[in-house]
Amino acid sequence: MKKPFLLLFTLLISIATFAQKDELKASEKALKKSDYLASKLSIDQAEGLISNADDKSKAKFYYLKGETYAGLVKTDPTSENIDAAANSFQSLFDLEEETGSNKYSGLAKPTMDALISEVSAIGIKSYQEKNYSAAKDELLTVYNLSKKDTAYLEYAANAAYLEADLSKRTASTDLNNEKINKETYDSKIVEINKIFNISLGHFSKLMEIGYTGIIEEYSVKNVESGKTESVGSESEMELMSKSKEFTDPKVTYTDSKQPDIVKNIAYCYVEIGEVNKAIEAVKNARKMSPDDLNLVLTEANLQYKLGNKDIFSELMEQAIKLDPTNATLYFNLGVMSMEQNDAEKAKEYYRKAIELKPDYKDAYVNLGSALLEKDTQLVEEMNKNLSNFDKYDEIKARQVELYNEVIPVYEKAFEIDSKDIDTIRTLMSLYENVEREAEFQEMKTLYDGLK
Repeated sequence: MKKPFLLLFTLLISIATFAQKDELKASEKALKKSDYLASKLSIDQAEGLISNADDKSKAKFYYLKGETYAGLVKTDPTSENIDAAANSFQSLFDLEEETGSNKYSGLAKPTMDALISEVSAIGIKSYQEKNYSAAKDELLTVYNLSKKDTAYLEYAANAAYLEADLSKRTASTDLNNEKINKETYDSKIVEINKIFNISLGHFSKLMEIGYTGIIEEYSVKNVESGKTESVGSESEMELMSKSKEFTDPKVTYTDSKQPDIVKNIAYCYVEIGEVNKAIEAVKNARKMSPDDLNLVLTEANLQYKLGNKDIFSELMEQAIKLDPTNATLYFNLGVMSMEQNDAEKAKEYYRKAIELKPDYKDAYVNLGSALLEKDTQLVEEMNKNLSNFDKYDEIKARQVELYNEVIPVYEKAFEIDSKDIDTIRTLMSLYENVEREAEFQEMKTLYDGLK
């Protein structure tokens, strides 16, 4: 009973082998005619038969499949075609490295190089067009195709971060404008955080492999113009410096990108809410770039979130020492102080920002808001003294005094930007409360026109 079964099994293998070879031959013929769709049909037929093939046939199959899908990429550069070509060639390279052969790997290399060039051009175009969603995958594919081109992993990491950052800002705007509800917003944030995690993984991988991003740059001095000119390669620099037209050949190196990578790792942790890991990453980044103002502010903000107000204050002082004439810095310090419910400190910072930048509209608006913090307390006191007319009038007089103090601040903001509807609305309310009817009507007319 066993012998007929064995003969039948052997016969089936022989039939499968012949069928496999026929499909591979058909694929070869189609590729010679650049008929990639016909080749794909044959490759698809051979795919189910290849598992029992010998190594030589497998290598040929991987080569033909890679060539087929690389051809399809030219007219249909989808991620599916790109991945299929890349994976097939990689399977080929792995197999022939294991068997000690180079027959098909040598044939595949020019196509692989061309594929890398095509995909990198697609990825760079997507990045330049701010299509970060596509760019992050396309640039990662380039890195996977050629692990020596490590810069593409950095580009993919940046694209993922920019996609997530843009999506988060869009979701926040939609929530504020009531285009989406809180439940939808939270659902979007979950998906956005997945993209931040992709970026985090890429940046972490760059640190793991010791990527620095340092680039050699070559230059020569033009004798006639006296200007230094960049050149594309060391050999070109040496050739030009041998002529009498150019002198002073130089090789320089760009700064290491590792501080920025560590910084981006910290920012990713911030975005996904891993505060302690973010602080650890920021501290590592600051060891590399101790004078980076953004890192100081990032750590300060994180320390504040953890309730470490003393450390927060120390870091704020460091930030001021690093950039004492930065109006935006003082403005941000004012914002942070308001978040700590320290209106007095916030007012100092906003006034300093205005001193450094007299046309800083947002600083005037925020200063006015900080000044009006007292109004809440005054309203509460008035509500408690509704039946005590003398006390109520005394508090009301203090409120009017406060409003008269605040009005010039908002008037300055209005002078800088006369179409800001929030400023107009605030002035309208203040004028009404201090019974300045003419100014109230002027603001109301503007407000109704902009509404």
